[in-house]
Amino acid sequence: MSARLRLPGGDVTLVAGPIPEATGEWSRTAYAAAHVVADPMAEADPWLDAPIDWDRTLAFREHLWSLGLGVAESMDTAQRGMGLDWPTSLELIRRSMEIAGPAGHLIASGAGTDHLAPGPDVTVEDVIAAYEEQCEAVEATGSRVILMASRALARAATGPEDYQRVYSRVLSGLRKPAILHWLGEMFDPALEGYWGSLDHMAAMDTALSVIADNAAKVDGIKISLLSAEKEISMRRRLPEGVLMYTGDDFNYPDLIEGDEKGHSHALLGIFDPIAGAACRALSNLAKGDREAYHAAFTPTVPLARHIFKAPTRFYKTGVVFLAYLTGHQDHFTMIGGQESTRSTRHLADIVRMANDARLFTDPDLAAARARPVFAARGVEA
Repeated sequence: MSARLRLPGGDVTLVAGPIPEATGEWSRTAYAAAHVVADPMAEADPWLDAPIDWDRTLAFREHLWSLGLGVAESMDTAQRGMGLDWPTSLELIRRSMEIAGPAGHLIASGAGTDHLAPGPDVTVEDVIAAYEEQCEAVEATGSRVILMASRALARAATGPEDYQRVYSRVLSGLRKPAILHWLGEMFDPALEGYWGSLDHMAAMDTALSVIADNAAKVDGIKISLLSAEKEISMRRRLPEGVLMYTGDDFNYPDLIEGDEKGHSHALLGIFDPIAGAACRALSNLAKGDREAYHAAFTPTVPLARHIFKAPTRFYKTGVVFLAYLTGHQDHFTMIGGQESTRSTRHLADIVRMANDARLFTDPDLAAARARPVFAARGVEA
């Protein structure tokens, strides 16, 4: 099965890829940070409101769970802090837990301080109180906490000791060990200098100190710095029993595979659009077939690097565009009007690279859905 599609820069023939399916037990824990689906028919101001299509949003999570992936809920892939506010995030966590809890699905959910606007009058105690409010609400749903990086803390902290103080206080109050999230400034410029230093290696020392002091309350840490070298360096210094979850959407195949000194687990935004390929890769890794592991993952890497190219914070547009093309939603409308953050040629290259990675199980559907998007941007069908 194939379909011809006209794109800027040259036509492409879309070909059918394998249908995703659950593939058994894995040797790595893997979460996909899931996107949200906007309600295109809601009476709202797209740049100001966050109307969610709940049916399609939750159906996509069920798709991820059906393949064996965990869901990292209400994270930056769900446009947290870029259209998705805290009250709506909590409602999303509650609704996801209503499905995940009874079925025993793997889920962890973001708790942060995004209801507290950074400002000169915000104190470290204010940040602690904001974290505690969200953590309590998330744990009340039954979900494990992912402790998200805080813009308010980045603004209020005067040095590494403030990070030590905040994280120790917040972690001490949790019922279950949390996953920490170090989100780099390439994903969110407001987080530059997190952990009290502009130097990532000095910042890493502080983060490791926090983890060592609170190891019983830390399941693992996800770092999103887009640097394999920094992740490996930190991974080798983690206390026994604390996991490294890669958040590196550029270098995930090698980091997950690991080396003689250890490996990373996964908590990745790119696992949203490449869920089927990720499942095949992880199944092959569990069986010890590393050649097949790389055969499944390698074609997805150029796509991932393109989707997450600078300005990286706009990667959600490519994720949602692919969800539309692959049939998981019937429109390309994002909360906050974020469908406008990438160029026509950028979207065209996503189509080409997704096709190379064999992500389109129904080429006719993908082509039919792509045509009106490009036509609205001036590409003749």
